[in-house]
Amino acid sequence: MSWGVEVIKRVNSPRVKILLDMYHVQIMEGDIIRKVRDNFQHIAHFHTAGNPGRHEMDDTQEMHYPGIARAIADLNYSGYIAHEYSPLRDPLKSLDETLAMFDV
Repeated sequence: MSWGVEVIKRVNSPRVKILLDMYHVQIMEGDIIRKVRDNFQHIAHFHTAGNPGRHEMDDTQEMHYPGIARAIADLNYSGYIAHEYSPLRDPLKSLDETLAMFDV
């Protein structure tokens, strides 16, 4: 994350932003909510997935996505959040649960 922010600062263009893939940031750095808050002005898009395994964002995962979703909403983010995961359960039910989690 810090490397990407540094690139953005050096390029100094409003057209260059970060796609924050929370799955990978959690694995590489952790502390998702703080990273979102500290770097929000440099983020254009979010990707989600449960960790470990890239599956549902439920209570078996490291990240608490309802809290992450509230933190993003508190910053008045109005862009896209892509759910990039491989459901283990019924895909439509899983997607409904995920969308409800992000409806804050």
